[in-house]
Amino acid sequence: MKKNQLKQLSNLCFILGFVSIIGSIAIWFLTGGKDAETQAHAERFGIFVGLWAPTFLILSNRFDRYAENYV
Repeated sequence: MKKNQLKQLSNLCFILGFVSIIGSIAIWFLTGGKDAETQAHAERFGIFVGLWAPTFLILSNRFDRYAENYV
């Protein structure tokens, strides 16, 4: 990959990290229902999506380092 592509991929992963956080909160609030089972499912699914954020942010950092060390 070229240095420019690595930088773009780093930026994309950074944005996806924040989208994951916002999406997690939105899923938690918007998919909860009246009964306890539906609310529990919404909470678990929101947490699942929220766990993607650290992965995307770590990938963003890694791609940025690769771009800086690109020869």
